[in-house]
Amino acid sequence: MSEEEHLTFEQALAELEQLVQEMESGNLELERALQLFERGMELVRYCNEQLEAAELRVRQLAPDAVSGEEPGLTPFEPPEPSEEPW
Repeated sequence: MSEEEHLTFEQALAELEQLVQEMESGNLELERALQLFERGMELVRYCNEQLEAAELRVRQLAPDAVSGEEPGLTPFEPPEPSEEPW
């Protein structure tokens, strides 16, 4: 079991943000920067997998929600005006 599997999505994202801040500081030796980059890529992959799984669940639970339509509803279209004056 990898280290990422013990993290929630939010924890992984927070760790990724910390790594980015540390790398942006510019005060790193090359080896440390490579370690942070490698860990960051692992976290990005994990977060992407979590997002894809969440999207799949949403699609399965509410397929109409993904398309932007209300479930079971269709847009109202008024009838064409007839030539009869009633």
